[in-house]
Formats: sequence, C-alpha cells, structure tokens
Amino acid sequence: MLKAKLIRYVALTLFLTGLCLTGKGTYIHAKAGLAKYLLRSSWQETIEKGETTKPWPWADTWPVARMIVPEHEIDLVVLEGDSGNVLAFGPGHMTLSSLPGQPGNSIISGHRDTSFRFLERLRGGDRIAMQTKDGSTVPFMVVATQIIDEAVLDMNIETDFPLLTLVTCYPFDAVVPGGPERYLVFAEYDDSEQIAAIGGQEIEN
Repeated sequence: MLKAKLIRYVALTLFLTGLCLTGKGTYIHAKAGLAKYLLRSSWQETIEKGETTKPWPWADTWPVARMIVPEHEIDLVVLEGDSGNVLAFGPGHMTLSSLPGQPGNSIISGHRDTSFRFLERLRGGDRIAMQTKDGSTVPFMVVATQIIDEAVLDMNIETDFPLLTLVTCYPFDAVVPGGPERYLVFAEYDDSEQIAAIGGQEIEN
C-alpha cells in the first residue's frame, strides 16, 4: 500500500519535471499515459483496501468501477462524477444514479471522441462486465441503443434490479463538440453465464 503511494508520487514528480523539457504534443501524450497509470493504480488500491482511493492527492474524483467490454477490447476505469474535468480523464458515473452492480440504473457518461468512441460499435448481445470495489464482477448485456435530444432526456433511476446506461454526445463524427443530441446504450443485468467466461478471458485485477 505504502509502496503504491510512493510509486504514484514519484511518477507525479517525474511528470511535473518533464513539463519543462517537452513540447506540447509530447506533453499531451505523457499526461494521458500518466493519468491512465495513476487511475489503474488507485483502482487496484481501492480493491485491496475496500475504500475510496484518489488517483492523485488533489483529485476531485475517484474510481468507482472498472468497465470491461471483451468484444471490443475495452478496459476502462470509471470515475465518480460527470463534470467536464472528470470526463477529461475517462468515463464518469452520474452521482445521483446507482453504483454499477447495485439495484437501480447506473448512468455513466463519456466523451464521444475518446473514452466512449466505442459506443457506436456496440450492438445488442454485446457483453459488458462491471468490476466493483469489492473485486467482484457484474455481467450486463446490451439490449438497445437510442438517439435522443438532450432536452427530453429523462431516464428512470430507480429499479429493483441492476441496469446500466451509457451516454455520449452524438453524432460521433461531429466537428463541433457538444450539441443537443445524445447517444444512449442500454444494458441489462445478465446472469446467464459466469462473468469469468466473458469473451473467453478471465477478468483479473
């Protein structure tokens, strides 16, 4: 645990030092790579400790789940909150919705041109595994997609069983970011098979 924290602090120090030595392009790639490493590290520590662990000391968000989509080789850490600052680092969980795997609708947002670009490739029957902070995995299956105007977006949050709704801006190839349309992917809890067998791969921490 102490070793993991030390590694993160050393990585941050090296990153900040590198700002003085690199150009803008290199900086952006380095920032993305470092953020991914810190997020995965804090998620691993969250599972080991069983409590919230921030990816860096001043972060205003923290990992709440890990999303794995075997058919599309997607493996993402889901953060708490859906503000622009949060979504810059990865998909974010809408705070008022249920946590992934719990009864209710868990709503997760992501940018259409980065973390949630893969949503346009999802089809009915595709499987999504959500790993929770106790290390267990909850299986979902995509059942529908929908394009809707944000002004009339009204999703049911309270249900007696786990649901998963993924949201991003639409269209995916829009030149100007934002816009009124949203692309939704709906997935339902699927206990028809062991999650370890998803995509023929066992999900490891």
